[in-house]
Amino acid sequence: MYLQNAIRQVFTELQDVLYQIDNEQYFKRSHNLNSSIGQHMRHTIELFQALMSGYESGTVNYDKRKRDIVLETNKTAAIKALNDIALQLVHHNKDMVLEAAFGMQSERIIIETNFYRELAYNLEHAIHHMALIRIGLNELTDIKVSENFGVAASTIKYRAECAQ
Repeated sequence: MYLQNAIRQVFTELQDVLYQIDNEQYFKRSHNLNSSIGQHMRHTIELFQALMSGYESGTVNYDKRKRDIVLETNKTAAIKALNDIALQLVHHNKDMVLEAAFGMQSERIIIETNFYRELAYNLEHAIHHMALIRIGLNELTDIKVSENFGVAASTIKYRAECAQ
């Protein structure tokens, strides 16, 4: 449950930001990022959605995610999607396969994995995109986020150890 709680905490942080910005700030392109906050949210959400939709079959393929323009242009849709995913985090661990093509190759490979491993990947991936979202927030808004927004837990722990 620790992993799921960490993901819920990240979702809460993301939703807190979304509640503070307007829809224009959400979908406006940041010059520093060459993308929008909404695009980073959509990408983050869709990887979780791909994992959840592949749970029953035991196969996850992030390349085949939906790429839903509504998630990147409508912050209310993003908030709802995060809530929906949070409700699905109760799945038990099980063996899965990751189906993927890397580089410019079209040939797909199969990698053995499991649900919890993929949740961990998605958590770290979400935190990475939070760091990018922070850049967009700094450019497009006056919102101040916590100093740990978009920082990996291992880095936060390391900083705390160094401060002692």
